[in-house]
Amino acid sequence: MTRIGLLFPGQGSQHVGMGRELAEAFPELRLLFEEADEGLGFSLSRLMFEGPEEALRETRNTQPAIYLHSAACWRLVRDRGLDVAAAAGHSLGEYSALHAAGTLELMEGLEIARLRGELMFHAGVERPGAMAAILGLAAERVVEIAAQAAAQSGAVVQAANFNAPSQTVVSGEVHGVEQAMELARAGGARRALRLPVSGAFHSELMAPAARELGAALGRAALRDPAFPVVANASAQPLRSAENVRPALEAQLTAPVRWVETIEWMVAAGVTTFLELGPGKVLSGLLRKIDRAAAGRAISDPANLQEALRGLD
Repeated sequence: MTRIGLLFPGQGSQHVGMGRELAEAFPELRLLFEEADEGLGFSLSRLMFEGPEEALRETRNTQPAIYLHSAACWRLVRDRGLDVAAAAGHSLGEYSALHAAGTLELMEGLEIARLRGELMFHAGVERPGAMAAILGLAAERVVEIAAQAAAQSGAVVQAANFNAPSQTVVSGEVHGVEQAMELARAGGARRALRLPVSGAFHSELMAPAARELGAALGRAALRDPAFPVVANASAQPLRSAENVRPALEAQLTAPVRWVETIEWMVAAGVTTFLELGPGKVLSGLLRKIDRAAAGRAISDPANLQEALRGLD
């Protein structure tokens, strides 16, 4: 049997209309969206289905929306007898992965995802920051550039997302990130572009948010994962509930080690990856990390059967 690795997207994959076709095609998923709306006290599903886009882009809405969409996609595949070897999620997607593994109940994870988004937004207001993607340079070189930019500008700058061998995101204070972009271009980067985010995620500027999130996680009823969930911060598997809380708290200020995460999953025997949630960003990164790895994205009814063909 094919050994499956589950991948769950993070912020940036959202779009107006996400989840609408799932709710229309599957009555059980329509009920799932209604349950979420009732639990949150407002219609998140309407925002997902109809927008407006500006409101959907707000971090406090984006994060629970992606989590809910990913949970709906997981419902479509969880009872098909697939051999799930491991799971991972990019940033916010780690919460979706933990829900799939049974560590987080749907509503508890949804509420924490919304709180996470609010805390990250407020941290960005208190200490404004930015993020930028550096393309075409090795990760080690981007780490050096971030350190150089920090020294020259006197600002916080650090590597935040190791997304692919030649795609690394830097995060920190605005003038420091701009300095890093200039250094990267001068150093031969193919592109250096600002990302449309509201703060310096996965940097020390998120420390206040991490502390408050840690307190909320301390009150959460977590269970041991049914299968390993590879943590962003360590690129190592989480196998017990007691390890989940510190990993999620550390995640806000630590880099996302996505390349190492995929490498761990491949070494653990994963032969096919299913990306569950909006978009195909992680499937695209997968090809850049390991050309031999097969990735299939499931986001709506149209690609469900094609993605599952040969896996049942």
